[in-house]
Amino acid sequence: MRNYSFTSLCLAVLLLGSTIAAQESLTVVSFGGSYARACVEGYHKAFEAETGIKVNLEDYNGELSQLRAQVEAGAVSWDVVDLEGPNAEIACDEGLIETIDDLNLPPSPDGVPAEEDFDPGTLTECGVGVVYYATMVAYHPDAFPENKQPTKLEDFFDLENFPGRRAVHRSPQAVLEISLMASGVAPEDVYDVLETEEGIERAFGMLQSIKDQIVWWEAGAQPPQMLADQEVSMAIAWNGRIFNAQMLENQPFKILWDGRVIDSGGMVVVADAPNVENARRFVEFAARSESQAGVASYIAYSPVRKSAYDLVDKHAETGEPMKPHLPTNPDHGGRQLTLETDFWLDRRDELVERFAAWLNR
Repeated sequence: MRNYSFTSLCLAVLLLGSTIAAQESLTVVSFGGSYARACVEGYHKAFEAETGIKVNLEDYNGELSQLRAQVEAGAVSWDVVDLEGPNAEIACDEGLIETIDDLNLPPSPDGVPAEEDFDPGTLTECGVGVVYYATMVAYHPDAFPENKQPTKLEDFFDLENFPGRRAVHRSPQAVLEISLMASGVAPEDVYDVLETEEGIERAFGMLQSIKDQIVWWEAGAQPPQMLADQEVSMAIAWNGRIFNAQMLENQPFKILWDGRVIDSGGMVVVADAPNVENARRFVEFAARSESQAGVASYIAYSPVRKSAYDLVDKHAETGEPMKPHLPTNPDHGGRQLTLETDFWLDRRDELVERFAAWLNR
């Protein structure tokens, strides 16, 4: 009887241990759609296979309201969140996310320390950069005569020579910068001009010139769908969404790299995350050069690590070489602007309010 009880106890302990192990998990929140899929295929599956920790993926709209509500209510269910640069800084300042500058970030495959391999500004005390993406203009070639296709940013605002409705993000960020560049402001002068009242009015003036032809979008999947349905002829969109429509749906869309605005996205750990140690391990894994190159094998977003860029090869599903499609490829030419995080930290609330007021006029 004693042997039977001891055996049963051992089995119970083993089963309990197996159950606990099976429950090891974390919740990762990202932007959904083709980007989320690229992350799952690019490194989430590899993380699960290596660690045995299950990744539960949720979508959100990129804003801080849900994160803020969870932390302020003391009811946090998220562990890791994918945030754009300005929002990551705001979340850090507000104490919504953990400081993670003590993470054990892996070196590059050839031994370069992470601090030297990441691009400047992509590692902060609260976040680890993962990708670069571009907000840029795309168009449907069937909307225009074969001998008169758009070639430059100004064509987006030229309704006379390039008629048709325009899809525009319902947000001032990147849209105002694109508008100023189209008005003739050099990329290096955009933020100096946007700091002035005249500059803000100049940007809104460009948008006003096409306002009655604008179709506003809020989710990244909308611009490619609008282009495919020919609801619009041109769109301000995220390059990865357009790329996936081209590659996976055989859409004939064209990208105007001229006037692109580059921004970065990265991983943060939520304050009081229920699975904080798993979250830290996940961010360390996402920071690997191989993980960042893995994402770029499924969607045209550039890694923020130099060594990861070197690892990027072909699209995993079509075999298409990927570097010609990455937003940071220097061969694109044309005007390029890097989104200035500090500007949007200082002016975001004011410009969002003005943008909303202008929309309602």
